[in-house]
Amino acid sequence: MIVLTAAQMREADRRCIEELGIPGAVLMDNAGAAVFREITGEPVGIVCGKGNNGGDGFVVARFALLAGLEPTVVLVAEPEHITGDAKTFMNVYLRLGGNMVVAPEAKTAAQAVADLADCAILVDALLGTGISGEVRGAARAVIEAWPRNPVTIAVDLPSGLDADTGKPCGACIRADVTVTFAFMKKGLLVPEAEHYVGRLVVADIGIPDLCASDDWKTP
Repeated sequence: MIVLTAAQMREADRRCIEELGIPGAVLMDNAGAAVFREITGEPVGIVCGKGNNGGDGFVVARFALLAGLEPTVVLVAEPEHITGDAKTFMNVYLRLGGNMVVAPEAKTAAQAVADLADCAILVDALLGTGISGEVRGAARAVIEAWPRNPVTIAVDLPSGLDADTGKPCGACIRADVTVTFAFMKKGLLVPEAEHYVGRLVVADIGIPDLCASDDWKTP
């Protein structure tokens, strides 16, 4: 099993996209599909941040919408701040008629997430592996308002968990299932992280093992 730090995972991503030439949108679509396969009930709520983790969440939302699950997305950001592949998949979801609540501020975000308490499944696509330091602002408010009753599926790792140490960054989602992508992240194997991670799935999203190898050479 390949185990990577957050920095090593970013480099593996970069190699795959920039040097092998596999589009990032392909990897994001594969990641969202892997999370969607873990959804076993409805209604479904998906909480998206402004980065690639949120982009994965929009892919999940698209699959859920096309499957007739009538998902609700809470976007903890302004739509105009979404860029790159995440913007692409947000726009696809909206063009298909998907429901999205925009809640960029702490108070509105906390209420929007609390309103998802009746969902059977909540998807945590708020924060990714790039988090450093203590979680603050709207993201902190969302984590603290997260409903306990729905089954929570975390995208790549629970929001607020340090990918290297496995320790919460002040506040952390407690997931029932965590779907991490391509390779195991170091922090997910720390015994103390189990409380936040739940059942752990390592999903193949199309990044070859060579991209994570110390023997990598630029093609």
